[in-house]
Amino acid sequence: MLNPGGLVSKDLPEVARLNEHPPPPAMKRTLLLLAAALCPLLPASADNWPMWRGANGDGTCTESGLPEKWGMEENVAWKVALPDRGNSTPVIWGDKLFLTQAIEKEGKRLLLCFDKKTGKQLWDAGTIYREKELTHGTNPYCAASPATDGERVIVFFASAGVYCYDMNGKEQWKRTDLGRQHHIWGNGTSPVIAGDRVFLNFGPGPKTVLYCFDKKTGRTLWEHAEPGGDSGEAGNKNWLGSWSDPILRKTGSRYELLMSYPGRACAFDPMTGKELWTCEGLTKLVYNSPVYADGLMIAMCGYGGAAMAVKTGGSGDVTEKNRVWHEPRVQQRIGSGVVHDGHHYILTDGGIVECRDIKTGKLVYNERVKGPGPTGQNWSSLVLSADGKCYAANQGGDCFVFKAAPKFELLATNSLGEKIIGSIAVSDGRLYIRGYQNLWCIGPK
Repeated sequence: MLNPGGLVSKDLPEVARLNEHPPPPAMKRTLLLLAAALCPLLPASADNWPMWRGANGDGTCTESGLPEKWGMEENVAWKVALPDRGNSTPVIWGDKLFLTQAIEKEGKRLLLCFDKKTGKQLWDAGTIYREKELTHGTNPYCAASPATDGERVIVFFASAGVYCYDMNGKEQWKRTDLGRQHHIWGNGTSPVIAGDRVFLNFGPGPKTVLYCFDKKTGRTLWEHAEPGGDSGEAGNKNWLGSWSDPILRKTGSRYELLMSYPGRACAFDPMTGKELWTCEGLTKLVYNSPVYADGLMIAMCGYGGAAMAVKTGGSGDVTEKNRVWHEPRVQQRIGSGVVHDGHHYILTDGGIVECRDIKTGKLVYNERVKGPGPTGQNWSSLVLSADGKCYAANQGGDCFVFKAAPKFELLATNSLGEKIIGSIAVSDGRLYIRGYQNLWCIGPK
């Protein structure tokens, strides 16, 4: 069973080895702390979608037999109108669905809670932030998705701070001391919960910091400052930034927090924040979050930038010895991809499905997908079902289902008739899709 950090319970040999070969007391304490902090948070069921990219942080789910065909009236369990537009993705635990929502004219930054089965709104919580915050017209406030562990829900309201609520909307803690988010294209990074920790890429902009918080108190456990760069204002087109979320993986004998930044991919010790390795090759704008498979971190950039694969588990600068492949320029992509059976799949910003061999970087195919919507532009990330099907939604409101296979096969094209920026969430055999007007539940009633 995978936990929200993508860790596997059998992959915690440190504790087992303590009894076989007892280490010195100081080392034993460190290992116990590591295991306790990063131990699996086994979901109440396989039907939870606790973070932006699901329980594993990479768009994969354990469910199969998901809906393949739907429309504005067909195979819709329910839909509810939303108070304003938004780019975030729903997260789900048990019978509750959580969604971030800005009400721009009122300065509200909210967390909404819905009944997953009926769509009834149960409560809302949040704050009011009226100070000027730079963003882009295509990126409303509250673009970050929530994260939950079944006891608390953690949200990032950008310059308004990080807030933690219990499952009934009562505030548990907040961090309003982190400073401003400031970039011409706004922000959109989401909290990542693993064990007793919350990881957050606070950026992009002049202040870019990777934070590790105690999820129970909000206390900073460690932080890593990265060169932030220009915010892109005043006609300066030296655009720079990372909208990537970190992923936590067991690589070999240790845990690595994998992260993509302008110019490089890297890994940190999740307990201390110490940088373990770095690999050059990325370009200035990193829109995608990394994925991991078969000992490789796959990192991609947007805006016609680079893509590469790096062998994990190294030390220091691994550019020469561990960079497996490097493509200096790939198609524009904002959403993140998935990996299945040695292949990486992604739907580019231009509406083209790409399949790439993760070990060689070779492009296996690129196929355009079209629907009846007014645009094929795509910013959402792929979701992969357990039976090898990819789900994607574009800004024209068209949703595509295709096989995760080295031979392209489109299974269905479905239209919801409204703009969609966020990604699809999966729970209990249903799909949950946030549009600019409505929140949709696709599946049997």
